[in-house]
Amino acid sequence: MITQTAIHKPPSRVAQYWSLTKPRVTQLAVFCAVIGMFLATDDFPGWHVLVWGTIGIWLLAGAAFAVNCLIEAEVDARMARTARRATAMGELSPTQVLIFSAIIGGAGMGILYTLVNPLTMWLTFVTFVGYALIYTVILKPNTPQNIVIGGLSGAMPPALGWAAVAGEVPMQAWLLVLIIFVWTPPHFWALAMYRRDDYVRSGLPMLPVTHGMRYTGQQVWLYSVALAACTLFPYAVGMSGVVYLAAAVVLNAIFLRHGWMIHKHYSDQVARKAFAWSIVYLSLLFAALLVDHYVKHYLPI
Repeated sequence: MITQTAIHKPPSRVAQYWSLTKPRVTQLAVFCAVIGMFLATDDFPGWHVLVWGTIGIWLLAGAAFAVNCLIEAEVDARMARTARRATAMGELSPTQVLIFSAIIGGAGMGILYTLVNPLTMWLTFVTFVGYALIYTVILKPNTPQNIVIGGLSGAMPPALGWAAVAGEVPMQAWLLVLIIFVWTPPHFWALAMYRRDDYVRSGLPMLPVTHGMRYTGQQVWLYSVALAACTLFPYAVGMSGVVYLAAAVVLNAIFLRHGWMIHKHYSDQVARKAFAWSIVYLSLLFAALLVDHYVKHYLPI
């Protein structure tokens, strides 16, 4: 017979630490970094840099998310979406979280510095500081433009991956950063709109709370249009070919439709679908870049 205790058994300590790294968010960031690695070379980037670069970036990203959970523990406790995090429930102490973050973050820095290159380590460390401290401590609780200004940290993975392979960050890598930077506001504001009651309770000045739903919907649409334009830059500068262009046009058409629905026909269900699609969109867009990269070099069309 299954008891109530068994049904509601708390997650293991390992699971609690794992959740601090926000694995689903980290996976998308690391995926974009790996795409950057492949785009940085006409050939295979090499297993050494691919494996160690991925591990190092993953560890530092996880460390940044753990610090974010620690700093926002009280805020998370007031929100239904985050109330069950170990830090919000007090199941992991600040000391435990700091030690965990220091261990995995230090390991990530060591791996990147010694097994990849110093540039990648320093860029990833700056990204860590930008997200864990500048965004979380300064921007998020003080301005409704937090996700716009702080979005640069979350947009950096392609540049990190590119640096890991090439030892530099050229204009092409920054175009990828720009795409994620412009994608972030409509992606996150869609979530904030259907979770607006959570953000009211949290006390954070998120745009739907401070400026209202109508204004936020308008901003989602405007950023969606800007994103569609930015995604054409790789083709415009000769970085990608017609395979990517075709994929971008189709993906943007769907993204723009979601943005328009949020702007003109809002419902929580519309916002949920738009948020879910935005994640699929970014994954498919970067996958299209990768496919196009190899088609362009090995099967010119």
